[in-house]
Amino acid sequence: MWIADKWQDYEVIDTSSGEKLERWGSYILIRPDPQVIWQTEKKDTGWKRCNGHYYRSNKGGGNWEFFNMPDTWQISYNNLRFNLKPFQFKHTGLFPEQAVNWDWTGNKIKNASREIKVLNLFAYTGGATLAAAAAGAKVTHVDASKGMVSWAKENLALSHLKDAPVRFLVDDCVKFVEREIRRGNKYDGIIMDPPSYGRGPKGEIWKIEDKIHPFIKLCVKLLSNKPLFFLINSYTTGLQPAVLSYLLDLEVTSKFGGKANAQEIGLPVTANGLVLPCGASGRWEI
Repeated sequence: MWIADKWQDYEVIDTSSGEKLERWGSYILIRPDPQVIWQTEKKDTGWKRCNGHYYRSNKGGGNWEFFNMPDTWQISYNNLRFNLKPFQFKHTGLFPEQAVNWDWTGNKIKNASREIKVLNLFAYTGGATLAAAAAGAKVTHVDASKGMVSWAKENLALSHLKDAPVRFLVDDCVKFVEREIRRGNKYDGIIMDPPSYGRGPKGEIWKIEDKIHPFIKLCVKLLSNKPLFFLINSYTTGLQPAVLSYLLDLEVTSKFGGKANAQEIGLPVTANGLVLPCGASGRWEI
């Protein structure tokens, strides 16, 4: 498992009964987590003195309850800084487990000794974009949500990277890739964090089990003659790490050599020393 264990501003304090107790900077949140199927005694005082608690609804979705909580606040990871705010579907605007991939891509870029162009698809609020830009890459950031792209721009400025060569685009990722192929544009690194399920601007259905393989095949056409890496993230429980590794071998290793690997990614839990699984990542590198 690849573990995001270098955080200072974030911590999974404890886990029990379908929930995780987290510290986000100075604030304590309780959020549901489907992986936490165990029931243990909730000893930490944070369980009773949290700043925010997200409750699942039996009808789907849920709602937040807040206690002395600001509308927005900030945390840092190394030299990267992020705006946070609790919003729908329990999220805060950041997936801290992805820091293990930010470190990996950042090191690949820094050690490349050449200019690296990176494409970040389904790029959300820009964690991977910031990491790549801070390492010196030229980054194209694509997400279908105008709000998420605006949020990513805020994070870039907060991280003192506003002058970095980052191109932000509000677009459907599949259609954007198809246009880039026609334009003849190439990238040395590709990052994708596709949703498990979604709908396009015209109602097109995205289901990762059906769409991920053809989309990888499409994206491979954008790789340069000397590609550096290809990273896929998945939060779909039915999509095992070995599947991501096989897809990368099938479509990338077969054409460029190198090697593919995939693992679960996770976060350490302070209370018991466990590692909380948080999805999977597949990595290809030369």
